Amino acid sequence: MASSRTSALSRVVATPVRARRLGCEVPRIFTPPLRELTPETSAGFSVIEFAETVLEITLHPWQKWLLIHMLELLVDGSFRFRTVVVLVGRQNGKSTLSQVLALWFMFVLGAALVIGTAQDLDIAEEIWQGAVDFVEETPELNDLKSRVIKVNGKKSLELTSGERYKVKAANRRAGRSLTADLILLDELREHTSWDAWAALTKTTIARPNAMVLALSNAGDAASIVARYLRKMAHLALGDPDGLSKDEAPAALLPDDEDLETDEDTLGIFEWSAAPGSDRWDRAGWAQATPALNYPNGIAERNIASACKTDPEWVFRTEVLCQWSDGTIEGPFPPTTWEAGVDPASVIPDGASVMYCLDTSWDRSMSYVAVAGIREDGLPHVEIVAQRSGTEWVAGWFADRATAENPMSVVVQARGAPASSMLGDLAAVPHLTVVEWMGSDLGAASGQFFDLVVRSKAPEGELAREGLCHRPQPVLDVAAGTAVTKPLGDSWVWNRKASPNDAAPLVAATGAVWGAMQHTEVPFVSAYESGVGVGVI
Repeated sequence: MASSRTSALSRVVATPVRARRLGCEVPRIFTPPLRELTPETSAGFSVIEFAETVLEITLHPWQKWLLIHMLELLVDGSFRFRTVVVLVGRQNGKSTLSQVLALWFMFVLGAALVIGTAQDLDIAEEIWQGAVDFVEETPELNDLKSRVIKVNGKKSLELTSGERYKVKAANRRAGRSLTADLILLDELREHTSWDAWAALTKTTIARPNAMVLALSNAGDAASIVARYLRKMAHLALGDPDGLSKDEAPAALLPDDEDLETDEDTLGIFEWSAAPGSDRWDRAGWAQATPALNYPNGIAERNIASACKTDPEWVFRTEVLCQWSDGTIEGPFPPTTWEAGVDPASVIPDGASVMYCLDTSWDRSMSYVAVAGIREDGLPHVEIVAQRSGTEWVAGWFADRATAENPMSVVVQARGAPASSMLGDLAAVPHLTVVEWMGSDLGAASGQFFDLVVRSKAPEGELAREGLCHRPQPVLDVAAGTAVTKPLGDSWVWNRKASPNDAAPLVAATGAVWGAMQHTEVPFVSAYESGVGVGVI
């Protein structure tokens, strides 16, 4: 028996141990340096020394590589980048990177103000608390600490020489009246409007050597800010993933916004699996998980477990840092809204169309949608106008409605924000106002839902039935995030409770409803092989 056990043990010991696959130090996509990076041409070396000798922590190779490249210096000694976008899979060490950088800015660079923020304030406060812990556990740093304010909503670390690290919620009021040298913006994917970005980043305008560091894993159609910045940065690199082949970055901006990002001051560093890669491709795991199999990093078996148990797009977004064209959750069944996308979709010249106006619940934006029937008999819808407020709406229609080109617009008649404009619209010559109310609201919402569901098509094929629409962020976000509320035995879109503005989706729903009420559409019956004509 002993001999048998010894033999078995010998076989185990003799089995060679397979070399561990390590995460990629260098990102798959990145803005290349202008020159060789040395301690004279990059402040990243100073940050690494600060982390290792003062904070006594060992950074992962990817973190060191990133610091060296993102803190590249120009000939005059200023930072090359004012905006840095870092995209990487979850749990790879973004928080530690933020803490080290914040403390280096304060203690070494002497930055007057660092602002930490995240869409979830608790996340920003956790990162801030980690930085405070580093200070209090390091005697030479703690001696330079003036005070720590831990009052909710006012948390701040202050040094005797005046430098501060404050925490702010990511909203339209964040950072206003402040002037910052470093903005740490975590979970950029959660920014579904430009409000927080505009408020926070403008705190750096008056500072000659300031930086905005935006960190995140991949987002989806609702991630307006991250998608725009990523597209801009990729475009400057020659569009390596083909992000702009169907849609330019400017398409992600509202019509009345003029947000430009200088390509020379925008840097991107993206650890992600290549588009089209198999989710079980372990080389892709290493591309998106730079801390893979490093001490205090992520074990490969944990990635395998997530790959086996997660829904595919959850795994691709959270772990592989791949972007979804839709949203992970939304009012429509998965992939159905995306199935109706047709970049070439148009309403033929001369075809009857119906417009619909809707306004945000807080009256901040108004939208005009148009719907009509394509040459193949399928309904098409898109947003054709969006502006702040409501004052522009009547004039927009007055400029377009003529005796030769009369127009019709659907407007919800009771209890809706846009109903206040009924009188002004009724006074516009050659414009017919169709009042939308009562049971028609629920019927239109159900009809719209059914058309979207019918857009589901085999992978790789355009939808042959159901609703058609172009890639259009303002509508895609609303369609990916809107919530509903009951209306009798039916339901309608809930403007106020939706996490993003649902008004574009309401406008699209009303336009399709109006077009279907007034247009005969060819369709294939589910019970007959012939083609009939009827109203869907």
